Amino acid sequence: MNKNYYAVIMAGGIGSRFWPMSTQAFPKQFHDMLGTGQTLLQKTFSRLNKIIPSENIYILTNEMYLEITLKQLPEISEKQVVLEPAMRNTAPCILLSALKIKKENPNALMLVAPSDHWIEDEKAFAKDVQACFDAAKREDILLTLGIQPTFPNTGYGYIENDKNTTSEIGKVKQFREKPNYETAKEFLAEGNFLWNAGIFIWSAKSIIASFEKYLTEMNSLFSDGIGVLNTSEEKQFIENHYSEAENISIDYGILEKAENVFVKKATFDWNDLGTWGALYDKMNKDEDGNSSVNAETLLKDSKNNMIFTSSKKLVVLDGIEDYIVVDKEGVLLLFPKKKEQEIKELLKEVSTKFGEKYL
Repeated sequence: MNKNYYAVIMAGGIGSRFWPMSTQAFPKQFHDMLGTGQTLLQKTFSRLNKIIPSENIYILTNEMYLEITLKQLPEISEKQVVLEPAMRNTAPCILLSALKIKKENPNALMLVAPSDHWIEDEKAFAKDVQACFDAAKREDILLTLGIQPTFPNTGYGYIENDKNTTSEIGKVKQFREKPNYETAKEFLAEGNFLWNAGIFIWSAKSIIASFEKYLTEMNSLFSDGIGVLNTSEEKQFIENHYSEAENISIDYGILEKAENVFVKKATFDWNDLGTWGALYDKMNKDEDGNSSVNAETLLKDSKNNMIFTSSKKLVVLDGIEDYIVVDKEGVLLLFPKKKEQEIKELLKEVSTKFGEKYL
């Protein structure tokens, strides 16, 4: 493995649309959502570890998840877990990790990826990443992996690339926000729009230079602490300064402004597993379209249901169709699949009536 290759796994989200399995105390990335025997975080680490040395993989997460991160990833040390003392979106944590990595290895090439994506063809993924690492080593560019759309999805951001490019890596024309259905259909008809997977590759030097240019205040805030990064004094510096950083995503802060952003069309299948419906789409189903994780099922006149139990349990359904059925100690959720986007809003009602008890 190349010792100049590094990875940063973003694992600080709460995953509220996967409630009640995903809670603030135990978010979805720490669950075996696919029933594979590995949590989403473990699956992501394993995928990257085929390309990148385990000692070069950093986990970005909230400080409340340190213990569970180390328990699930015994291959890493505590110094590889970069803790966020406050929620500040993706730009600050990416800058902090880039500064840490560049201090350790000025020639480092970085991959940044979420912890909760589904990628089945890991060989194709590794090949795509290698092509991007090679390009990032040759040139001062910021790369992202784009996914060929299969339907007009309104839940993803899109990347418009150059129609005339003949190379596998092309210049990004612009990033487009989550569209409405009609706009999404137009994107697909154009043929040069890709889903934004949120997987990025660049050299540590290139991304830090972009922060210096486009997010000057944030860069100054963290650069003041370069002397203490990767030392015992780092934790105190982060606690004192992190909350002062602007709450902004890497997309808004850097990628939508920079002139040197390129995209490689991915050759692997991908799903961001953001909702119960997305999980349902990727699971095996019986002849009536029912899918289950962990559960033993006895189903009559029931179709197209997503069934998930936190522990092995018999679930009996009769006359139930197109529902999300989730059983977790203390909570039973029966919710129409077509309303899955409303689960996030449902949590507000749960909080109002019961406080933090079930969140």
